[in-house]
Amino acid sequence: MTELETECAAARAPGKVIYTGKTRTTGGREHGLARSSDGRLDVKLSLPGSPRVGTNPEQLFAAGWSACFESAIGLAARRRKVAVAAVVIDAEVDLNLAGSDDYSLSARFAVTLTGVDRAVAEELIKDAGQLCPYSKATRGNIDVTVKLVEQI
Repeated sequence: MTELETECAAARAPGKVIYTGKTRTTGGREHGLARSSDGRLDVKLSLPGSPRVGTNPEQLFAAGWSACFESAIGLAARRRKVAVAAVVIDAEVDLNLAGSDDYSLSARFAVTLTGVDRAVAEELIKDAGQLCPYSKATRGNIDVTVKLVEQI
């Protein structure tokens, strides 16, 4: 095992693997293609703002993380025996540059929960932040703002 493999193995949380997403990416973010091993994901990659057809890693990350966070809200609601009518998350992931090559990410979630009062909604969001694997992975690594924006 290489030093990098050892560091990655040490960082993994204990537990049984329940799913492994497998993709192959070629061409990077500028002229790339990303495909999943099962064929369900097959996307062209392009730079943000590029006229080239395709998405970019920040959009993919925002979609994956917000979908996971929404599921975590659902799990938190079930644990608290609370019925939530609907959840909508508007996610933004920023690619930041400091200096000539110091890239980082930051993120904002605007969460709408319907069918629960504000105090319960805030608790569900707080719980989801502890349950969502993406939130766990990014905690302390990037600036993240999660805000309850409205209730209907």
